[in-house]
Amino acid sequence: MGKIIVTVLLLSAYLFGSDAGAEGSTDIVQRTVNFLIFAGILIYVLAEPLKNYFSGRSTGIADELEKVQERLRESKRLKEAAEHKVEEAMRFASELAESSKKENKILSDKISAQCDQDLEVIEKQNGALMELDKRKMVRDVVSELMGDVMSRSNEALGKEAMTEILKKKVA
Repeated sequence: MGKIIVTVLLLSAYLFGSDAGAEGSTDIVQRTVNFLIFAGILIYVLAEPLKNYFSGRSTGIADELEKVQERLRESKRLKEAAEHKVEEAMRFASELAESSKKENKILSDKISAQCDQDLEVIEKQNGALMELDKRKMVRDVVSELMGDVMSRSNEALGKEAMTEILKKKVA
């Protein structure tokens, strides 16, 4: 870069020197040379900071893009994990529904069997109670009959008359 500046300066001196003898010439050449020198100095001074600025900016943008890409990959991974969990939950729910139906059937059968057993027990108890009431009635009838027989025994009835009275009461 330094060689360019030195060349431009020497060239400008040569151009200024050769133009001194010409009459009626315009100063456009001197202005152009001055502008080129100014632009060269400006580029020389600002080139490195601008280059660093744009390089840093592009690096920052690349880093930010990488962060966004990483977040996108993480989001996709989390989405897939969530979908997997949803599928597992659906499978678990269907298995739970099936097992609850089976348990419901088993419990229903147990309850039905228990009710049948309870009905049999109740029928047996009812039969036993009826038998007990029947015996009680028979005792009451027999005791009433015996009471009648005893009261009539004073009239001196015989065995045949007592059996006849018993047959009538029992029948």
